[in-house]
Amino acid sequence: MKKIAILGSTGSIGTQTLEIVRNQPDICAVALAAGQNVDLMEAQIREFKPLIAGMWDEKAAEALKLRVADLPVKIVCGMDGLLEIASMEESDIVVTAVVGMIGIRPTIAAIEAGKTIALANKETLVTAGHLIMPLAEKMGVSILPVDSEHSAIFQSLQGRADNRIKKILLTASGGPFRGKTKEELENMSLEDALKHPNWSMGKKVTIDSASLVNKGLEVMEAKWLFDVDLDRIQVVVHPQSIVHSAVEYDDGAVIAQLGVPDMKLPIQYAILYPQRRPMQEKPLDLFALHTLTFEKPDLEVFPGLALAYESARAGGSMPTVFNAANEMAVKLLLDKKIRFVQIPEIIGAAMQHHKRIEAPNLEQILQAEAETYEFIGQEMKI
Repeated sequence: MKKIAILGSTGSIGTQTLEIVRNQPDICAVALAAGQNVDLMEAQIREFKPLIAGMWDEKAAEALKLRVADLPVKIVCGMDGLLEIASMEESDIVVTAVVGMIGIRPTIAAIEAGKTIALANKETLVTAGHLIMPLAEKMGVSILPVDSEHSAIFQSLQGRADNRIKKILLTASGGPFRGKTKEELENMSLEDALKHPNWSMGKKVTIDSASLVNKGLEVMEAKWLFDVDLDRIQVVVHPQSIVHSAVEYDDGAVIAQLGVPDMKLPIQYAILYPQRRPMQEKPLDLFALHTLTFEKPDLEVFPGLALAYESARAGGSMPTVFNAANEMAVKLLLDKKIRFVQIPEIIGAAMQHHKRIEAPNLEQILQAEAETYEFIGQEMKI
């Protein structure tokens, strides 16, 4: 029996992970954690019967405790609750599906406790890859990617004796604004940004996909996961979202992983690795595809991707500033306080303002995040 703890169980990745648990009798969820969705968390507790459940919001935790008082489940809250769940003795795998830098400390705790990490939290490696990867190696812990692109790269590397990578081809759908001009983007609304053509994701990731910032974060994540130079990670716009990513080897061979746009396959692969099992979802039908196309990303129209490469090359604390500025900008967009095109402007201003730290520790990473939020708040007068 594989026992998993899910950090972010009420979000898009978390709910799909629980679908897999529902369909695989030898996987059980021993712990769940979420933000403030009490209704869904109660339903999950009653169905999956975890030993412990946590809510980030204290009031939500109190409400949940009252609702499930008839069940033998421990309710915890806040960061202390996340850390307790991440390091609990009863779990084998921790699925890190929370959004934002909140995921760093629980991931560290889980690694220190010897847990396998099914990683769906980009920010952990983007901002703290220099801390996370050496710690995982020291503890002998596997970090298995859940993102479809990184899972595709990981799958394309299996069975290769030396895994010598010439180039990683990191695919991007292009989002809802693929093919738009800079002038056309000026008129794009929040609602337009949330209309992703292929994937069903949370609002934050959907907006990141529209701006290509999400792909920039994935470039930084790939750098740490696969230990490759940035110059060997090439973003390829692939609007059909069938080729989830590929690896080019020294001899010119390109190995790719193809599949329908569905997150459950990479989630299940991470949880069951190295096993593969049948899934209930509709399989890929090559005859129905007709055409697969590939394009170069337009960095002038989507400067967020260029800024991601710039911050990754700067290294140190700069990726934290890039990530924090984007998080703040997306929040402002969701609150309809800025326009879509202002996202890269805010990121660029924050990066320019920041005094880079060469090798930040965890405290300095979190401080850089706080300072970035403060700077943007002052600039935007909010």
